[in-house]
Amino acid sequence: MKLRFLSSACAFLLLAACTLTPLSSYARKAKSNPQSSLSSYADQRPTAENRLFVSEAVEAEIERVCGLLTNERLRWMFRNCFPNTLDTTVHYREDEAGNPDTYIYTGDIPAMWLRDSGAQVWPYVQLCNSDHKLQRMIAGVIRRQFKLINIDPYANAFNDGPTGEGEDAEFYPQSPWVFERKWEIDSHCYPIRLAYHYWKTTGDTSVFDAEWVEAMRNIVHTLKQQQRKEGHGPYTFLRTTDRQLDTKCCVGRGNPVKPVGLIASAFRPSDDATTFEFLVPSNFMAVTSLRKAAEVLSSVNGETKLADECTALADEVAAALQKYAVVEHPQYGKIYAYEVDGFGSAQLMDDANVPSLLAMPYLGDVERTDPIYENTRRFVWSTDNPYFWRGEAGEGIGGPHVGMDMVWPMSIMMRAFTSTDDAEIRDCIVSLMTTDAGTGFIHESFSCHDAAKFTRPWFAWQNTLFGELILKLVNGGKLELLNSIR
Repeated sequence: MKLRFLSSACAFLLLAACTLTPLSSYARKAKSNPQSSLSSYADQRPTAENRLFVSEAVEAEIERVCGLLTNERLRWMFRNCFPNTLDTTVHYREDEAGNPDTYIYTGDIPAMWLRDSGAQVWPYVQLCNSDHKLQRMIAGVIRRQFKLINIDPYANAFNDGPTGEGEDAEFYPQSPWVFERKWEIDSHCYPIRLAYHYWKTTGDTSVFDAEWVEAMRNIVHTLKQQQRKEGHGPYTFLRTTDRQLDTKCCVGRGNPVKPVGLIASAFRPSDDATTFEFLVPSNFMAVTSLRKAAEVLSSVNGETKLADECTALADEVAAALQKYAVVEHPQYGKIYAYEVDGFGSAQLMDDANVPSLLAMPYLGDVERTDPIYENTRRFVWSTDNPYFWRGEAGEGIGGPHVGMDMVWPMSIMMRAFTSTDDAEIRDCIVSLMTTDAGTGFIHESFSCHDAAKFTRPWFAWQNTLFGELILKLVNGGKLELLNSIR
């Protein structure tokens, strides 16, 4: 995704207008203290008539939670953030057959990322059974995602129709439906995760039609192709750019890998190029996603052969992860590498974007009590992780996508989601509340030295994820902890 810096004042103007035009890249530092930039906690949501989608169940949940929270700032931020996806990014319609069809913007970029859209609506699934309109909207997201995968299983972001908009594709052909064609394993995993959760919550199997089965055939074919057992495969990515990780080395093919059963991912969830193509957290997510898909294909579609292919591939990748993704660290013991290549090379780091090593229990990809994960968690939240930043404004994990000293709030949220310690959770919430630059929204990243310097003031995934975290804590018996924050 494109990198954008905005001051808090500009953020207010953008959010109020809900503009869908990508912003030019520039940096500006707010002069005021981030925590004193608002004289009162004024509602930052679009006016009722300008909200793109309204769910009665979501509105009722906002009122319920806000009635329980006693911290005025936290209550204000939850009210702003939790409905942000619905308020500003949902474009719902129905196809000619009357089926729901939903296109989701990421926020300030008017394109639909398979990963982001699956994550953006995830927290609303739990409310579907009390809101049929909301259920149909999410069913429309799932249907649209499988349709897009079938258009191009290597693409990560799509247009709302064959408009030809998007990033330059000067070295390879690209469908006019495709906004960007960066191959990322999680682009297949997030739609499966969402569809499975939707099915388990609502019991609705209507989304698992012929389009879904075709998408699963394309997904399995692509994942097997990217195990690189029969050569590199058809995918390459080459771009003229001034950003090193916005293209692939070796004339678009990336660094070589040894075919050991793992799946190559040309890009990370940050949309940055991988260094060693076997991206470990994404391979873990592939395992759980394939097992979920196998269950649906078997029990709903009767596609036992395809289900067996999913299970066999999941088993192979799971075994390869234990053999090749675990490394011995001199301080932390056995930890999971971030990337490996099958030859013995390993990248020891973590990137904030999810799937990440830190987030694996949040996604259900490893057990929280896994001792290797425990060691990995201590490593990634330390200065031994080259992309961990700490300053007077806050601490957390970033990544090369936004550069030095820039913390992603997503990493702070993942720390809270995966924490078993109340003091740690409280610290995370306080950090999120004090690094919003006074806007009442969560940004892509902020400077660990000055939270007034941030990127992407309108990033719906981060906003909705914050709402998801607060809702989880309230429903999980942590209301008293939240209300202890002063």
